[in-house]
Amino acid sequence: MLSIASFLKLLKESFRDLLPIILVIMFFQLAIIQSIPENWLSTAIGLAIVGVGLAVFLLGLEVGIFPVGEGLASEFARKGSTKWIVLFAFMIGFGTTVAEPALIVIAQKAASISDGRIDANTLRLVVAFSVGFAIVLGVWRIIKGHPIHYYIISGYVMVVAATAFSPQEIVGLAYDLGGVTTSTVTVPLVAALGIGLASTIKGRNPVLDGFGLIAFASLTPMIFVQFYGIVVYEFVEVSASVVAPVIEVTKVPAVFDFKMLDILKGLVGVVIDVVPILAVIVFFQYAILKKPIDNLKEVIIGFGLVIIGLDAFIVGLEMGLFSIGETMAFELTQYDNNFIIYTFGFLIGFSTTMAEPSLTAIAKKAKEISDGKVNDFVLRLFVALGVAIGISLGSYRIVVGGEIVYYIMSGYLFVIVLTFMAPKYIIPIAYDSGGVTTSTVTVPLVAALGLGLATNIPGRDPLIDGFGLIAFASLFPMLTVMLYGIITEKIGVKGEHELEELHMDELRQAIEHANDMGLSTVQIHGTGQRHSYKMPFSAVHIIVPRKNQDKALIAARDAGAGGVTIMDAHGMGLTEMDNFYNRLHSDPTDVNLMFVVPTKKVDNIIFSVMHKLDIVGRGDGISYSYPISHLKGLTLKSSDL
Repeated sequence: MLSIASFLKLLKESFRDLLPIILVIMFFQLAIIQSIPENWLSTAIGLAIVGVGLAVFLLGLEVGIFPVGEGLASEFARKGSTKWIVLFAFMIGFGTTVAEPALIVIAQKAASISDGRIDANTLRLVVAFSVGFAIVLGVWRIIKGHPIHYYIISGYVMVVAATAFSPQEIVGLAYDLGGVTTSTVTVPLVAALGIGLASTIKGRNPVLDGFGLIAFASLTPMIFVQFYGIVVYEFVEVSASVVAPVIEVTKVPAVFDFKMLDILKGLVGVVIDVVPILAVIVFFQYAILKKPIDNLKEVIIGFGLVIIGLDAFIVGLEMGLFSIGETMAFELTQYDNNFIIYTFGFLIGFSTTMAEPSLTAIAKKAKEISDGKVNDFVLRLFVALGVAIGISLGSYRIVVGGEIVYYIMSGYLFVIVLTFMAPKYIIPIAYDSGGVTTSTVTVPLVAALGLGLATNIPGRDPLIDGFGLIAFASLFPMLTVMLYGIITEKIGVKGEHELEELHMDELRQAIEHANDMGLSTVQIHGTGQRHSYKMPFSAVHIIVPRKNQDKALIAARDAGAGGVTIMDAHGMGLTEMDNFYNRLHSDPTDVNLMFVVPTKKVDNIIFSVMHKLDIVGRGDGISYSYPISHLKGLTLKSSDL
């Protein structure tokens, strides 16, 4: 919902998520490298812009992209237009991937260090086609209702089989490209498409069937790129004309320059990234469905917020993280202590993942459609832990050497084993988690770290060893999220509807037990529910002059009494019977306050009244209690029980 309160809440969460990144950078810069960056002010401003941009971006997703994506999917499903759903899926996958900034960066870097064998544009087209194919395959799975793990496990088998024939120069790159294809814009729209279809098609579950499209989009590029590598390394001659200039890692941090032209160029670049999505949506909404977009004004505002937020986010990253990340990656390779490298990889992986906008959006959606069974913040913690472990282990591989395929194959084996152990609802979410972790924030920093290590460690090849960290960052979150599902299942975490069912069962049992005269049946205030308990209750009576009524009530309330029955009372001595008749018909002089409370509260109530009204001193009154049985109908607060 578009409101100031929603934005302020997202803004607070954004800065909370950026705090780990700031702490990691500060610790390594001051404690390990022991120097203050020259552009520290630019870094601080950049991080502030990142926080604001992230909040604006997430607000735009909630207002614009999610409703439109789910609406389109629902309309296609209602119409039963399978061919149009498939075409829409392919165009969304291809159109959003081919212009993905992270893919462009990695493709250009691969071209620059491949001796002219890899063409950046061709590589991007191969990856974009593979993602389009993946989304089509995922949509087909949802329509048919097939279990996702059969597709994913088959895909892993094909990845490993392709690896056996691929040149070693392409393996790490192929694995990495499986992680960079799902961007901050693509992920929410693809997720909305899957969830919308699963919510509309009869017999489909949004949790079990709605997630998984992102997993397909991360898996197929690994296969397609490896086949592309086989072609270019076996059948294509080297051509110097396609060699791009090498981008060298430097220890001198770049200082971001606020030039209006550069800012406008950046904004135009973001618009170009979003335009393919808008074009696809407009075409299918008006040309195919021939229906106007619901809440068009809010949707337009939402897309505008996405563009502004994403642009601010990228500008903030360039000012605050990219330059200092490249510098630190270079500096850390100058130390003899490899443990520092692993620690930096772990902490930077954890902190950047916690700030990843795609993950934040997906985690919120997972919580929403899982009925609260998946906690969005805890899910992000487990995903971030997986990325941290993956980058740390990937850094270890680069430092000590070794072929990436053995690590990745072992990881996939664990994924397959946990797939049959984890609860079904968490499996598609776990598969998708591998794709949403490597995007706008993570890819540049992780790629800089991997290439920096491979460039500066003797005996390592940047093309063979430098790529692969993103693959590790995509693999291990699947393991940690499945473990999260197993843990929550073991400790008995329930969704909101499951808890309601449990409460209804308790209510039904309570009504049945109300006939048991040995149990006290009470109503829980504010819930409309009655429960029966084997719990001792007592009646406390406080008889005081009427003028002291309020003082007695306050004293009893402060001691824990929740309700009272007030009765008129007369007080007189029976030894003097001459005025008995007159006293009997006169106005009441006293009040009898009766409190029915759990027996454990009796001492505190009598003690409080006794002292505040000075009943045992000069004050007038009497207090006493007695146990009661067969209690039915009392109303208490849940805290009283």
